[in-house]
Amino acid sequence: MENQDVRWKQRLENLKNALARLESACAKQGYSELELAGLVQTHQFTFEQCWKTLKALLTYEGYEVNSPRETIRKAFELSLIEDVECWFNALESRNILSHVYDESMAIQAISCIKNDFAPILRECVAVLEERAGNT
Repeated sequence: MENQDVRWKQRLENLKNALARLESACAKQGYSELELAGLVQTHQFTFEQCWKTLKALLTYEGYEVNSPRETIRKAFELSLIEDVECWFNALESRNILSHVYDESMAIQAISCIKNDFAPILRECVAVLEERAGNT
């Protein structure tokens, strides 16, 4: 059990680093094609880190979740996250953008990443940091 405690907290540290990179990318205005691709990739990576950190915490707490959808649902049920629809939108966006790169889709994704997805990731990290301090 102690190993799982360490695992989710290690994942949290990696997630905080990924979120810092995402925040830095979101702060920029006017993206080159390469920077646009970098923002999308950074979002995808950070989202992946986040749901896997949630999964590790849930496993540590005795819940069995396997997929991102199950993890998001259980995290919402336990009030670890709030806007479940936004989380599912972020998951769908991550899936679409990771399989097909289309510049016009990526440009549309910038607004969602900056205004919707980065804030929910930020809120989740704050909740997880608080949880880490209490365990």
